[in-house]
Amino acid sequence: MNNFLEQRFRLREAGTTVRTEVIAGLTTFMTMAYILAVNPNILGASGMDTGAVFTATCLASALGTILMALLANYPFALAPGMGLNAYFAYTVVLGYGYSWQAALAAVFVEGLVFIVLSVTNVRELIFNSIPACLKYGVSCGIGLFITFIGLQNSKLVINNDSTLLGMYPFASSLRDGTFSSTGVGALLALVGVIITAVFLIKNIKGGILWGILATWVLGIVCEFAGIYVPNPELGMFSVLPDFSNGLSIPSVMPTLGKLDFSGIMNADFITIMLAFLFVDMFDTLGTLMGVASKADMLDKDGKLPKVKGALLADAVATSAGAVLGTSTTTTFVESASGVAEGGRTGLTGMVTALFFLVSLFLSPIFLAIPSFATAPALIVVGFMMLSTVLKVDFDDAGDAIPAFIALFAMPFMYSISEGIALGVISYVVINLATGKAKEKKISPVMYVLAVVFILKYILL
Repeated sequence: MNNFLEQRFRLREAGTTVRTEVIAGLTTFMTMAYILAVNPNILGASGMDTGAVFTATCLASALGTILMALLANYPFALAPGMGLNAYFAYTVVLGYGYSWQAALAAVFVEGLVFIVLSVTNVRELIFNSIPACLKYGVSCGIGLFITFIGLQNSKLVINNDSTLLGMYPFASSLRDGTFSSTGVGALLALVGVIITAVFLIKNIKGGILWGILATWVLGIVCEFAGIYVPNPELGMFSVLPDFSNGLSIPSVMPTLGKLDFSGIMNADFITIMLAFLFVDMFDTLGTLMGVASKADMLDKDGKLPKVKGALLADAVATSAGAVLGTSTTTTFVESASGVAEGGRTGLTGMVTALFFLVSLFLSPIFLAIPSFATAPALIVVGFMMLSTVLKVDFDDAGDAIPAFIALFAMPFMYSISEGIALGVISYVVINLATGKAKEKKISPVMYVLAVVFILKYILL
C-alpha cells in the first residue's frame, strides 16, 4: 500500500510521509467540519431541505477534494464556500426573489463558464501574471482573514456599536447571564490557542489537530459539569454528539437535479451568474496563491505547477455541487491548517475527502465539534501564514504598498477577492503613476484585470 501511495502521490519527492499526510488531512477536515452544520442552516433559509443540503455538502466536498488530489496532487480541500452560500440564500433568493432552483441553475452555469476558462488557460494565465509581491501579500491577508474568522466563530471578537468590533465583554456577560454559554466558549477558545501553541513549540506531531480535540474535550467536561450551558439562540450548541435520530444518511433527493433554467436569458440571471463567477474565481486564485506560497509550492518564477488541474477541479466541483443541491463549491482557505501540519500532496486531500464521506454516517459526531474548538486552529494557522510578509521587499514601495493593501483588505473587508482586486488596481496605478511600469515588467493581463476590477466596482 505504501508503495502504491508513493507512486501515486510522490510523497518522497514532496518531502512528506503517509503518516504526515493522514494527520494533515484529518486536521484540514476538522477545521472545515463547521461547514457541515453552517451550510444547511444558511441554505435552509432559502427554503431548501436542510437534510438534503447536508448530504449534498458532504458529497460535493468529497468530490471536489478528490478531483483536486487526482488532477493536481495538491493538499487543498474544497467545500461550499462561506459568503457565496450567504449571497445565494440572502441576496439572490430572499433579496431578489429568485427561487432556490433558479439560483442553483446560476451556480451550475457559472461552473461551466469556469471549466471553459480553466481548459483554455485563461485562469492559469491570470494566476501566473500576478507579481510575487501580491502573492505574498495575499498569503498574509488570508492568514489575517483566517484569524478573524476564528475570532468571530469563538465570539472572542463581537459587534460593537461604537467601534464596529470589540473584545468579548467577559465582565458584563457575568452580570447578564450569558457567560455560561458564549463567555465559556470564548474562554475555552483562548485556552485552546495556548494549548495549540504549546503543542507546536514542543514540536508535537499533529499539534493543531490535538489542539482542536483538547479544546473540544474541555468543552465536553464543562458541559457535563454545568459550567458550559448550550444556548441555541446565542449560537452556542451542545458539544455532545446527538444520536437520537440514529446514523441514517439524509436523502439528497429533495435537491438533486432541481435546477430551473427558465430565466437563463434574463439580464438579472446573467448578472447573478457573473457575481458568483467573479467571487469564486478570485477567492480560488487567492486561496491557491496564499496557501501555495506558505507551503513553498511556487516555482522560482512565482508560478504554481499544475495550476490548471487545480482550477479545473474547482470548476467541475462547482457544477457538480449545483446538481447535488448546494451553492458554489470552492477551494477552502482552511486547507492552510493541513499544510501547516506538513501536508504537501493529494494524499492529504484524499484523507480529507474520506472524512467527508464518513461524516455522512457519523454526522452527529462531526456536527458536535464546536466552533470555539476549531477557532484556535484558525488563529494559529493565521499566525503561521503571516510569516510570508518577510518575503515582501519593503525597500520597494511600489511592491510593498500594493501588497499591504491586499493584506489589510481581506480581513477588514471580509473578502479574499476584494483584497486581490484592490491589490491589483493599486499595483498597476501606483507603478504607472511613478513611471516604473516598464521596470516592473507589468503583464498586459494585469492591466486588463485592473480595468475589469474598476468596472466591477462601478457597475456591480
